[in-house]
Amino acid sequence: MTRWLDPDEQRTWRAFLTASRALMDTLDRELQRDAGMPHAYYEILVRLSEAPGRQLRMSELADLTGSSRSRLSHAAARLEAAGWLRREDCPTDRRGQVAVLTDDGFAVLAAAAPGHVEGVRRHLFDALSPAQVDQLRRISETLVAHLTG
Repeated sequence: MTRWLDPDEQRTWRAFLTASRALMDTLDRELQRDAGMPHAYYEILVRLSEAPGRQLRMSELADLTGSSRSRLSHAAARLEAAGWLRREDCPTDRRGQVAVLTDDGFAVLAAAAPGHVEGVRRHLFDALSPAQVDQLRRISETLVAHLTG
């Protein structure tokens, strides 16, 4: 038997969906305009910048960014063509590849980060009270644990 959403749940679901899309669309547009890259590429560069040696196995990078391996491979090819990352054979597994953030890629990320962080602050955190920020974090952590656990 289907458990239909009641009116409050429906309103909450639609508000969550609309807010999530609007926030991500806005941040993506700003990154495109200001840094010449979509948010997905920015996230790849961030994940690599935070990894030891600025490198990750492609499979791990796909998992961390929530990308399919084929989508990540396509993005990596574009980032490689821009000179922002390079792919190398994995030294411990001949079938695998490692994505390595280049110095140019790190410089592009460092240049893009202040504007992106300001956008996140302006579009998300400035609109919420400190109590709402805490609630959003707790709700988000609960959903992540539920969906990935």
